[in-house]
Amino acid sequence: MRELQYPFDPGEIIRKRKSLLKALKGDGSARIEKKIAVLGGSTTSDIVKTMELFLLDSGIAPVFYQSEYGQYFQDAMFPSEELLAFAPDIVFVHTTGRNITAWPQMTDSPQQVQEKLEGELAKFRAMWQSVEEKFHCPVIQNNFEKPFFRLLGSRDAWDYRGRVNFTARLNQAFGEYAQDHTGFYINDVDYLSADFGLRQWSDPAYWNMYKYAMCFEAIPAFAFSAANIVKSIFGRNKKALALDLDNTLWGGVVGDDGVDGIEIGQETGVSQSYYEFQSYLKQLKTTGILLTVCSKNDEENAIAGLNHPEGALRPEDFVVIKANWENKDRNIGETAAQLNILPESIVFADDNPAEREIVRAQLPGVIAPEMEGVENYIANIDRGGYFEVTTFSEDDLKRNEMYQANAMRAAQRASFGDYREYLLSLDMKAVIDDFVRVYLTRITQLTNKSNQFNLTTRRYTTEEMEQVFNGEEYIRLYGKLVDKFGDNGVVSVVIGKRDGRALDIELWLMSCRVLKRDMELAMLDRLVEKCRAVGIEVIRGHYYPTAKNSMVKGLYESFGFEKTGEEENGSTHWALKIQGYENKCSVIEIKGNEN
Repeated sequence: MRELQYPFDPGEIIRKRKSLLKALKGDGSARIEKKIAVLGGSTTSDIVKTMELFLLDSGIAPVFYQSEYGQYFQDAMFPSEELLAFAPDIVFVHTTGRNITAWPQMTDSPQQVQEKLEGELAKFRAMWQSVEEKFHCPVIQNNFEKPFFRLLGSRDAWDYRGRVNFTARLNQAFGEYAQDHTGFYINDVDYLSADFGLRQWSDPAYWNMYKYAMCFEAIPAFAFSAANIVKSIFGRNKKALALDLDNTLWGGVVGDDGVDGIEIGQETGVSQSYYEFQSYLKQLKTTGILLTVCSKNDEENAIAGLNHPEGALRPEDFVVIKANWENKDRNIGETAAQLNILPESIVFADDNPAEREIVRAQLPGVIAPEMEGVENYIANIDRGGYFEVTTFSEDDLKRNEMYQANAMRAAQRASFGDYREYLLSLDMKAVIDDFVRVYLTRITQLTNKSNQFNLTTRRYTTEEMEQVFNGEEYIRLYGKLVDKFGDNGVVSVVIGKRDGRALDIELWLMSCRVLKRDMELAMLDRLVEKCRAVGIEVIRGHYYPTAKNSMVKGLYESFGFEKTGEEENGSTHWALKIQGYENKCSVIEIKGNEN
């Protein structure tokens, strides 16, 4: 919904909240339901109502529990029967500087200030640990905005008695806790309040009259930030950027002005702005976001522009370059198909409002943010929340390289008449074995991002994956595929739960970047081997249809499973007897962790 995309009008969102909610709930979109417990140190009702809009817009149907005013600590430490029965998927601790109780005094010694700091931290750490033990779900915690006043002026930032200094030390400690605890996330109120304007954000009138920890107009920005974290935890992020070239990555039209005539570099303010945007995109790429080109241009001119000596980006920074005279919605669709991702995983950045509107109309899931004025490009992409990072793995660092290697594989495939010979030529080797801790982050990430090759589309939080990792009742497999073009990383996950001499498959997924490589057959062979070793006689598979996973509807049948049941909603149930099973994969060398 356009009204909910950055840059949004907070006043309009507040005024139209009811009509926006009605439109979102009536749009027929498929959404996943998630339960969110909001434990507030201030009034949270309007925050929750606004978060609901942003979450619905991102494909999540939230159900909220709200603590009574100021009862965040009690609910975290001694949850009510209602909260325990609610069983949240996420706990959001909404505290702010208004909830700091032991501020330094001018008469305090350094030791006394340190004791106050440790006392505040001990309270919060006890809460977080209690929530983890009782609910086993992710925790989102606000850090603190800077104080509304500075007794010491600028000295407040560095004097041990300064409130600004004290707040910064608390925020640093919160960040260190997040570094050391998976499933714990910081909602950066310190940044949000500074960006909004601290004087407005902390207007005391809103606290004194309504017990709001921020001004009313700041609620949409705050709710948007918190919703982006929730969205990222549940795999609703975008994966790629489709970038226009002329007047988007550089000033001018390369086909008309020539490479020497485009604006990029350090010569003028405008050229520096384009260079900064390119530099930002190059940094964004290192987080695992795929960069692609979608430009109405001759490819020769496009490549020449990308090779401009003053630019920050080069052709090799892009996994797909579509520079032609086709409609851009068609090029984006083809890019998505080439990358084996859904079009809705792509953000389209183009300075031309007509092109943006056409793409929005033809590809409704594709986001096309406003791109008015090159000086606003970074803010509009960065603050749009499309690529919020809550997990980060080694595979993210290498994602662009992996997709570029896929392009080389596709080129080699074209030279083979026999597909099996092509697969053998890749010299594929897979490590398929029980989970190892070093890959848990990536495995959890896959469960929340993989939509197409995913038979049950079950999502796992970090805490739930820890339970699976430690559970003796599970047979777990991860698959890591390497070939002569490079390492694809962890690309497949199977989780099965033992039921006597049967195994129920709760999750089977695979990254679409290794489709049609027989990796699914290699996973099945290894699964059967593991089952035989522990006396499992039957593997039971389940397919639960979604709007996105129809590609695996017939997977179990292709494996040789027998259908044992079918439901009205299209869900199917399957069984495979292990006795007599013969390995199906002959093109991948399979190894285990010990190798």
